[in-house]
Amino acid sequence: MGKLFGTDGVRGLANRELTPMLAFKLGRAVGVKLINNSVQSKPKVVIGKDTRISCGMLEAALTAGFCSVGVDVVSLGVIPTPGVAYLTRVNDFAGGVVISASHNPASDNGIKFFGSNGYKLPDQVENEIEAVLFADDNSFPQPIGAEVGSVSYWPEGKSNYAHYLKTSIDNDFSGLKIVLDCANGATSQLAPQLFKELGAEVILVAAEPNGVNINLDCGSTHLDLLSQQVVDHGAHLGLAFDGDGDRVLAVDHLGSLIDGDQILLMLANYFKENERLKNNILVVTVMSNLGLHQAAKKLTIDILETKVGDRYVLEEMQKSDAIIGGEQSGHIILLNYNTTGDGMLTGLQLISLLVAKGSSLKEEAAIMERLPQVLVNVPVKDKRNLNNNDEINRVIDEVSTVLKDRGRLLVRPSGTEPLVRVMAEGPNEQELQQLVGKVAEAIKTSI
Repeated sequence: MGKLFGTDGVRGLANRELTPMLAFKLGRAVGVKLINNSVQSKPKVVIGKDTRISCGMLEAALTAGFCSVGVDVVSLGVIPTPGVAYLTRVNDFAGGVVISASHNPASDNGIKFFGSNGYKLPDQVENEIEAVLFADDNSFPQPIGAEVGSVSYWPEGKSNYAHYLKTSIDNDFSGLKIVLDCANGATSQLAPQLFKELGAEVILVAAEPNGVNINLDCGSTHLDLLSQQVVDHGAHLGLAFDGDGDRVLAVDHLGSLIDGDQILLMLANYFKENERLKNNILVVTVMSNLGLHQAAKKLTIDILETKVGDRYVLEEMQKSDAIIGGEQSGHIILLNYNTTGDGMLTGLQLISLLVAKGSSLKEEAAIMERLPQVLVNVPVKDKRNLNNNDEINRVIDEVSTVLKDRGRLLVRPSGTEPLVRVMAEGPNEQELQQLVGKVAEAIKTSI
């Protein structure tokens, strides 16, 4: 059996790789783990999902798996991933589940699990689940009568989560005009409601999900639409979420991108100014711009660096007792408030900062200068072959030598897709494009 769990749960092409049968078996296997570890006679899990057409199919199968071994299921309907994490940890749930493929196309889907503490499951537990998953059917509990798991619906859970987000700030957004790009995903209902209740004038784009338009030319991976709308409407700023709402990127009033690195540094510096930056630490990944490191040094903020992936950021935050960390992609974790990346929470904190300082996003983002960065995604059949290829390694060494101390090259397989990501950073964008192209061509030719 190959490894099912990637860096963010189980992902795949819905109904081909991630099938209803696999979802059923996942529910059953996770249910057995919950029963074995719970003091409750019937553990209860909460399930949320994004707007993909395949979510209903997978939720039904997953729910059947849970119920078949005696676990009760509470369905939240469409809700951002961080909402499930929050509701899991503050209520009497043995675990939480999200059905989503985040920023990926509508044809993909995924299933990720949270423990009762609201954190994603550690590797060891995922390995144990995989060991149980394909066991003989007769080895699973088969309760009958009242011991079979029940299904209930809790739409009010979304309101509870939204109310919690409002309590995370102590000012309102009256007088601000904000454009929200909801990626036709999980924030499409909650985000506009939340920002309007805080007094902002809200202009919506990509907030009409139909099951197949999630992340389609919109959201945090496609900012052109948001930038144009901010300029056309004369808005103060815009926010773009991804499909499951755990990421956010921004644009200023001129339509210019404000990425996750800039948001992280703005928030970390604001926390530092208000004596809230615990241990003076900001956790980032190896993909973070060199400009962030240079600016953090001037601000005397300590940077800790991890591998790419929010789970690695979170692990380092817990290890170093940090309260803020994240990725350039806009996946930002604020541990004082939630246990995972939360796009709406981050957006609220960012705008609250602007209101408190009486400043614009453009002015605050000038805290760091982004160095040119070129990223190319190379589709491959088997990304596991990357590190064992002499020709690819030769070209990587050659390009790294060219850059020397002026910049850097990073080549890594994606944790969620059949891609190899090639990124170079330095003072000259044209040179970077040539160098990245050279490495990308070597990968295409070799694997």
